[in-house]
Amino acid sequence: MKITKLFSLSILLLFITNVTAQEFKLGKVSIAELEQKVHPKDSSAVAAILYKKGKTRIEYDVNNGFVTIAEVETRIKIYKKEGYDWANQNVWYYNESDFKEKVNFSDAVTYNLVNGKIEKTKLKSDGVFDEVLNKFRAQKKITMPNVKEGSVIEFSYIIRTPSDRMIREWDFQTSIPVNYSEFKTYIPEYYVFNSRQKGYVFPKMSTAKDSKTVVFQNKERSGGVGFSAVKTDYSVQNVNYTETQTSYVAVDFPAMKDEAYVNNIDNYTSSIQHELSMTKFPQAETKLYSVDWDAVVKTIYKYDDFGSELNKTGYFEEDLKKKLEGKNTADEKILAVLNHVKENVKWNDYFGYSCDSGVKKAYKEKTGNIGDINLMLTAMLRYAGLTANPVLVSTRSNGISIFPNRTAFNYVIAAVETPNGNVLLDASDKFSTPNVLPFRALNWYGRLIRKDGSSEEVDLMPKKSSNDVVFMNYSIDAEGKVTGKTRRQCTDYNAMITRDNISGLKEEEYLEKLENRNNKIEISDYSRTNEKDLLLPIVESYSFTGNNLCEVIGGKIYISPMLFFTNEKNPFKQDEREYPVDFGFPFTDKYNITLQIPEGFTTEVLPAPVVLNMEDNLGSFKFNIAHAGNGLQINIQHQINEAIVSTEKYEMLKQYYKSMIAKETEKIVLKRI
Repeated sequence: MKITKLFSLSILLLFITNVTAQEFKLGKVSIAELEQKVHPKDSSAVAAILYKKGKTRIEYDVNNGFVTIAEVETRIKIYKKEGYDWANQNVWYYNESDFKEKVNFSDAVTYNLVNGKIEKTKLKSDGVFDEVLNKFRAQKKITMPNVKEGSVIEFSYIIRTPSDRMIREWDFQTSIPVNYSEFKTYIPEYYVFNSRQKGYVFPKMSTAKDSKTVVFQNKERSGGVGFSAVKTDYSVQNVNYTETQTSYVAVDFPAMKDEAYVNNIDNYTSSIQHELSMTKFPQAETKLYSVDWDAVVKTIYKYDDFGSELNKTGYFEEDLKKKLEGKNTADEKILAVLNHVKENVKWNDYFGYSCDSGVKKAYKEKTGNIGDINLMLTAMLRYAGLTANPVLVSTRSNGISIFPNRTAFNYVIAAVETPNGNVLLDASDKFSTPNVLPFRALNWYGRLIRKDGSSEEVDLMPKKSSNDVVFMNYSIDAEGKVTGKTRRQCTDYNAMITRDNISGLKEEEYLEKLENRNNKIEISDYSRTNEKDLLLPIVESYSFTGNNLCEVIGGKIYISPMLFFTNEKNPFKQDEREYPVDFGFPFTDKYNITLQIPEGFTTEVLPAPVVLNMEDNLGSFKFNIAHAGNGLQINIQHQINEAIVSTEKYEMLKQYYKSMIAKETEKIVLKRI
């Protein structure tokens, strides 16, 4: 019996080995893969990565020295029409004048099951495209042919990089399930890379050593004096070195599910990152790159398009002197300098912590990238006698910098040191004010660099609450028509968002959007104040009427007291939260509402007052309603005191929102007297 079981187990293991070998080799798509209707572990999946294998090698090239070669092969199963986008693949590459990468796709085939047989459709040249993304990057794109529900697609590509210092990030997770993902690096002993894994699930890692040899061919010429012939001697030199091979393997990694109030889901995706720390070639000095943050910032500060740009002042001195006349306090100087840069240089939509045009040219041409604008801002603040320094930032779209490396950052702002702490500034956004940065820059922490090369971590997340205060007075007639007036006042980040929503829109277009968003109300007598005065709250006022704001059933009127300001859905639905909740900034929403009861009616049902307080002063909700003459006075406040809420507090936050929304959606019931 035991022999039979062992024999059966051997057959099963042999079968699994054969299937694995078949699955993990291009061109060996199985009928079972094509017949599969749903993913076995995620029935909601629109597609899945059946396998993805990559390897990055730093190898010697006789013409260019050590270069980097990345090879990737992938097989994807399409389950549903919503997964057709996975048939469109793209790979970005550097496309600068003095630094060009090459990307080549191959082995691109779509497989379908037709009458029980596997049908192959190869990618043709008209399905391959090159697209310029910006002045630094381009991308190679492919569109796979003949894709249907049930298709399996395969492709491979090679990235050739004329550098020995770049290993691209490898993601083990994406928005669809990943059955198998493998990534290998082959690094000569001359290089030391820092590697860091991020995410909530981690691949298995293993390492091995291998001996490698580089063959150098040397050529020397001699003779050629007088009538003697030139003699050429050739020699061959073998150099042995040790190569470290590191393998990462992920099996059955779940899809990344996007959730409400997630900063950037890539921050929580399982991946491996590498950053060159040092090189140590034979008979050469050890060269340090990114051993720690101090090494990183010193390297960046020495760049010609960073540190030296901060020392240039001649191009702005005469203009700025006039702006600073009569400005004596730090606050006055900060505002004068910030407004001067905003008025004179517009952002060209390019990120970057280093200058593109250079501060002098950007000032003259009145346009520049983030580095041009905010390094110029820093230089002007210093000229004004303030202690100002640049702060390196990774934008929300770029992700969180998890370990010391030069490529972690893609943005820079300015910081002025004051007795009350740092004042953070960004002149690239026309609506920004001191300590109110563009939302793209609110990404946990930045790194401040001082002139002496030292650095420190800077908390970018706002601590001051941004307010949204609504005053509303409305009446209801017997047929349920609502007529009222609203005055809404927003401060800080809420004001920035409001100004941004208004910007570039004609008033008629903006009001149409406002009406549609607020349950098809009709707005009249619209006005706003402080639209241009960024230091003051922006205020919107308008009258409104609405026929869809309450229900009349059996002669009774049912109405939500907050009308179109009611929060009706809980954004937190998951049983468990994998990522922190990122509100972006603390906020306080206040509503002071007066409701006039129609003549001949009285209240039958009135929601009870309630106070909800979360632990650790995370936030609170207060709801109070009371009679006032022939009407009702309603006061509501919803307050969140932390910009980022940890996963440990998720359940408390979820229940808080559930109770808050239940209270906001409770109806006032009016009946005839």
